[in-house]
Amino acid sequence: MTIDLSSLLRGDVDRIDLDCAIAPDRAPDGIRLLPGASLKGTVTDLAGYVRLESTVSVPYEGECSRCLAKVRGELVFSFDRTLVAPGVIDEGELEENAENYLIINGGAIDPDSAVSESVLVEFPMVLLCSPDCPGLCPHCGKKLEKEGRCDCFVPETDPRWAKLKEIKWD
Repeated sequence: MTIDLSSLLRGDVDRIDLDCAIAPDRAPDGIRLLPGASLKGTVTDLAGYVRLESTVSVPYEGECSRCLAKVRGELVFSFDRTLVAPGVIDEGELEENAENYLIINGGAIDPDSAVSESVLVEFPMVLLCSPDCPGLCPHCGKKLEKEGRCDCFVPETDPRWAKLKEIKWD
């Protein structure tokens, strides 16, 4: 998806409001990105300093890392970049600070690949159905209830401590 900035670059306007669909093409393993990803924000020209300030919203689907239940949610994060013409910044600095810049090509920007990289960085390391998900029973594999135990739960004694049970304390 390209965003035309020609009116801003000509000086006709000093601000462009954005509300557009985007298509991130990469997701963490086990996560499926759903349709409906969007970018909302503004591109502003501040005396030659062009800035994109936006919020990205990406719906997703995956499995809870503890109980394997289906989880649907929406990843929302800030996506802010300085927009520069090709050759304005040397390639070394551009590579070093790629997360800060977007290149203007032919009077337009294409934020899809940069948004895809940001999705990978912003996505939580562990996906949970709820913060207090107790997970699965280690014995039978059923989803545990809120107490964190199952009907099959039988406390096991570590055999290394068995001799202590023989001691009679009076």
